[in-house]
Amino acid sequence: MLREAIYHRPKQNWAYAYDGRTVHLRVRAKRGEMDEVLVLTGDKYAWEQTRHSVPMRRLASDELFDYWEAEVVPPFRRMRYGFHFRSGGKDLYMTEKGFSSAEPEDCLTMFDFPFINPADVFTPPSWVKDAVFYQIFPERFANGDPSLNPEGTLPWGGEPTPTNFFGGDLQGVVDRLDHLVELGVNAIYFNPLFEATTNHKYDTKNYRKVDPQFGTNEKLKELVDACHARGIRVMLDAVFNHSGKEFPPFVDVLEKGADSPFADWFHVREFPLRVENGVPTYDTFGFEPIMPKLNTENPEVKRYLLDAALYWIEEAGIDGWRLDVANEVDHAFWREFRTVVKRAKPDVYILGEIWHDSAMWLQGDQFDAVMNYPFTNAALDFFAFGKIDAASFADAIGGQLAAYPRQVAETTFNLLGSHDTPRLLTVCGEDARRMKLATLFQLTYPGTACIYYGDEIGMKGGGDPGCRQCMVWEEEKQDRELFAFFTAAIRLRKDYEALRSASFSFLKAEGGLLAYERLSADGSERLIVAMNVSEQPIEAELSAASGDVREAGSPALGGRLLFGSASASVSAEGGLLRVKLPAFGYGVWRTES
Repeated sequence: MLREAIYHRPKQNWAYAYDGRTVHLRVRAKRGEMDEVLVLTGDKYAWEQTRHSVPMRRLASDELFDYWEAEVVPPFRRMRYGFHFRSGGKDLYMTEKGFSSAEPEDCLTMFDFPFINPADVFTPPSWVKDAVFYQIFPERFANGDPSLNPEGTLPWGGEPTPTNFFGGDLQGVVDRLDHLVELGVNAIYFNPLFEATTNHKYDTKNYRKVDPQFGTNEKLKELVDACHARGIRVMLDAVFNHSGKEFPPFVDVLEKGADSPFADWFHVREFPLRVENGVPTYDTFGFEPIMPKLNTENPEVKRYLLDAALYWIEEAGIDGWRLDVANEVDHAFWREFRTVVKRAKPDVYILGEIWHDSAMWLQGDQFDAVMNYPFTNAALDFFAFGKIDAASFADAIGGQLAAYPRQVAETTFNLLGSHDTPRLLTVCGEDARRMKLATLFQLTYPGTACIYYGDEIGMKGGGDPGCRQCMVWEEEKQDRELFAFFTAAIRLRKDYEALRSASFSFLKAEGGLLAYERLSADGSERLIVAMNVSEQPIEAELSAASGDVREAGSPALGGRLLFGSASASVSAEGGLLRVKLPAFGYGVWRTES
């Protein structure tokens, strides 16, 4: 056994409390090497009386490693534990002190999980598991009140630029809520709504005032109430990393320099504030002079921003905050942010914008989830660009599943496009078949899914500003067949609890064939999802990860296709599933449990 490949540490995603009674333990080993892995566990004060073994299951795999997981319910909410590996008739034990060929005689060398303290259990909001978000860029969604149009507003549907306006507003969203209900989404993520000078509103002027172009604070409250009446949650964008050029404290610093009482609200390297060779003498978002970076270590800044976060929860009843450029704000601020907003509304969703490994922010003391761009990148490389095959895609997804605790996977924010990226149909080469498969994977994968406005009716566009076009409302210009696909896939996710659980196992991933199994939390519901990301028909045999594959006479297995291509089929022969898929075909089946 390759000892160098074996890894565990008694914290973070390797050892954590899933709830008030259950501990999840994980260990890594060389891919394909172990025949069996077990956890040796018992109470540290009564080891001999409580010692027992718990089999581990292979949670996921990547290119190099297998990740094994076990659920343990210690009788007294504490335990000592070690690992027992079996491979090729040989045994190996690992404890905190290292490796041995014989089982330790006592628990003194074992890893220690001291106690499950309820206050330390990371518990994201449960409603997010069942949510399908819809992202709205307010300036481009719908113009419901032309009297609010800013000067120079262009006719709806024109060519977007970084600076032009088309008059989208909150009334437009209110008027179009039936579209969201028909689509089936039950949560909205709004790009910034607060007063600012740009069309994107990421340069905030007033954190407590809806931009007059969009409406009023009262109109936002009306919109939130209308959403709640339809079972739709509302998440707003918080731009706390930086403000805008017209933010009054920044205006004061521009005028008074170091003498301004707000001078320490920003990170100033040199007064007076100016731009030299394209680089401001003060820290900003990127090098954008109209977006000065806020000093969130300053007590006054901290109080101002936290009060704004509370204001919209208490006054408008919002359900979540998406945190812009979250990785450039200090951790101490986010810890206090979580404490303050969770005290006001315990089930508020805190979502950070982080594009890479996010473990530092997902320990239960800062964010509930992050925007899952590693998922985005892997999905686009496979479904849209064809840069990788199914095996490489499965490796990427497996590594992601093992990187975080299960409760993170259950509520992570999975997206395929946004206001910051080219549109999904465009990156798919305008091939709706590829777009459908990517979307189906997104909607049948653990975590919450987010649809970018207009993707559901076939809108196209490159990066900013192309991805920020006006929503197309004329039905004759919409792809209604694509819309029907989105509504059916979202409905499928709602109808089957297995598709909203954290259980996920690849059954086969090779070439263009991707097949995986989803189980409900209680194991009573088992779904098989298979898709063919290639130009050729595929026929393959699968072995269900959960076993108990029935023969072809089984009504559940041989019955109707839940969702999929007309010629997709699955049958059971000799304990195996045989799946047939046309080019770019897909199928979702319910099997016997």
